[in-house]
Amino acid sequence: MSRPVLHLLCGKIASGKSTLAARLGDRDGTLLIREDAFMSALYPDEIHTLDDFRRRTAHLETALKPHITAILQAGLDVVLDFHANTRARRDWARSIVTEAGADAVLHWIDVPDEVCKARLRARNAAGTHEYEASDAIFDQFTAHFLPPQPDEGWTVETVRFDESASR
Repeated sequence: MSRPVLHLLCGKIASGKSTLAARLGDRDGTLLIREDAFMSALYPDEIHTLDDFRRRTAHLETALKPHITAILQAGLDVVLDFHANTRARRDWARSIVTEAGADAVLHWIDVPDEVCKARLRARNAAGTHEYEASDAIFDQFTAHFLPPQPDEGWTVETVRFDESASR
């Protein structure tokens, strides 16, 4: 019998994290947990800056950690549609994996900034996402982005941008 798996997503804003998360979450025995859905419901019109996001997401992490751990311990896989873009966020996820006795896969979505920004503008125009973000917000968040490092010990599945597939 295999251990449950926590799937994490690392990628810049509009890189395709939620799209991949939805695909992974469609698997039998898998629960998808979307950070943006929680944040927009709990903190409507309260997140305007990086500091706002950090404070609110810290509360959400504290509240959800025991639940995510229990879900994994019950034998379900979990897809966290939460960014795993910093060492601190990945360390938080590692603590869940360790406590739950689960396995983990870190899906790194490697997409160029200009492609992410174009997708972001299209998403903003479509109005299909909980949050609208400007290029300036993208740049502010991206300044803190750190791809997974070998010394972190994750099983990493890299999804690279394929320009020919986007045409």
